[in-house]
Amino acid sequence: MLRPDLEIINHWISPNSRVLDLGCGDGTLLAHLIEHQHVSGYGLEIQDENISKCLNKDLNVLQINLDEGLADFNNNAFDHVIMTQTLQAVSYPDQLLDEMLRVGREVIVTFPNFGHWRSRMNIALQGRMPLSDALPHAWYNTPNIRLCTLNDFEALCAEKSITIAQRTVVNHVHRSTIAMRWLPNFFGEIALYRLRSS
Repeated sequence: MLRPDLEIINHWISPNSRVLDLGCGDGTLLAHLIEHQHVSGYGLEIQDENISKCLNKDLNVLQINLDEGLADFNNNAFDHVIMTQTLQAVSYPDQLLDEMLRVGREVIVTFPNFGHWRSRMNIALQGRMPLSDALPHAWYNTPNIRLCTLNDFEALCAEKSITIAQRTVVNHVHRSTIAMRWLPNFFGEIALYRLRSS
């Protein structure tokens, strides 16, 4: 059984397509897509422990630092390039988005929304960096180095002429509410986007 956010992504993936999963972790999503959507593809991961878990699932996984780009992959080599909860942990997310759109016909990204009302309240009332279920690390030990809001991300997409084909926002338990659909940048804790080149 997939987490609800990964289930949303599962529904966005075309059967029998080629998938590249960036920062694939232990390979849960890729393994599910192979079994249920009959996709083929690769996972890219940097942590040794996660690579071992992927190999134990018989997944094609490569140890690659995403900050070094995707130069090993040809243009349009994949139907879908996925990056869940990793965009905020890379040094050059704008450049990586360009690379993802170069190698994939469609890009799916998810990230925590720094514009969520709890984050705003932590900074406004306590004067401290927020801690939440979506942002569980302290400022000094967080893997997140490029936090952004939905508005920030959508401004970057507009600047780069990237088409937002679909956007969904969810809370820390990966469920959506009417309030999130009404004011996504204020109530959404995690953003999920489907992107295409214009």
